Amino acid sequence: MRIFAIARRVTLELVRDKRTLALMFIAPLLVLTLMNYVFSVNDSTTARVATVNVSQPLKKSLQTTKHIDVEKFASTKAADKALHDDKVDTIIHEKNGDLYVTNANVDAGKTNLAKAALQGAISKNGVDTLKEHITDLSAKLATLTAQMPGAKANLAPATQAQASKIYTKYVYGDANTTFFAKIIPILMGFFVFFFVFLISGMALLRERTSGTLDRLLATPVRRADIVLGYMIAYGILAILQTLLIVIYTVWILKVEVLGSLGLVLLVNIVLALVALAFGILMSTFARSEFQMMQFIPLIIVPQVFFSGMIPLDTMASWVQWVAAILPMKYAGDALTNIVMRGVNFGQILPDLLVLILFLIILTLINIVGLRRYRKV
Repeated sequence: MRIFAIARRVTLELVRDKRTLALMFIAPLLVLTLMNYVFSVNDSTTARVATVNVSQPLKKSLQTTKHIDVEKFASTKAADKALHDDKVDTIIHEKNGDLYVTNANVDAGKTNLAKAALQGAISKNGVDTLKEHITDLSAKLATLTAQMPGAKANLAPATQAQASKIYTKYVYGDANTTFFAKIIPILMGFFVFFFVFLISGMALLRERTSGTLDRLLATPVRRADIVLGYMIAYGILAILQTLLIVIYTVWILKVEVLGSLGLVLLVNIVLALVALAFGILMSTFARSEFQMMQFIPLIIVPQVFFSGMIPLDTMASWVQWVAAILPMKYAGDALTNIVMRGVNFGQILPDLLVLILFLIILTLINIVGLRRYRKV
């Protein structure tokens, strides 16, 4: 009977805890739905190819290839600028019958798609050229036979197609670069965000449940002093953690960084401070460590899906609007551009300003939110 009494008490507590019930029954469905939508809309990735002085037959063959967008450029300088600005993924430049291919290689999938499309276009052109030669020879043979019955013709094609040589280079990585290279800059930022969010949220929650925060609020100390004090203390810890993650990623995992390592550190440190403010805010809605953990599938998981790890341009417009209100989207864009495209400070400044705006807004909300715990 005692066993059933304990089971009854625990069951009643669970039934009264609506947040736990929602976590168990609703959150998994939301995450699965989100995953199903995100991964199902990205099975038709398109590679953007820039052509410079490419022959019309080859260009036409590329244009008829599925999931390949072809744009013609007048010069290699203009095409290189488009590649640097992430407007194209691959440049194909034809010179003296040879092909010079430059791949941004930010997304290994798009690079492989462009490679396959080029090989397919070359093969198709070879077959078409051979058919034209056969048709031309047949017509000449028929003409000679009509003019000289019984004569044996020994004809060779007037022109003989020569296979084009392909010279390939990569802006980032090499031919062995995998999909992991694309997501590693984003994962670097994500782990910074995740652990700082969790640790800061748990810390303030412990201060609240132990009564330390109540005693502190009973003093003349201002709410802004408390919030900023916590952010400075845990901010130092977050910066040290960020340094460790970045150094390990670059020097131990051997991740190539085209841009400035200082910019990588700067973006991750600002992101860590945003995560710190976010964690403090979420802790005000939790009554226990378990409830703090409940925010992970609702706050952390969407950050992964909308961080740029999966291309957002293939998703619906409303999904892109959701991504626009999540800090990891801007951090992911900035880190990817620094690591894989080598951009400078001015080019990541818009993303940094948005992250700083997140930090300011969340800090102000935290200061105002402490009012509910001040009893005097």
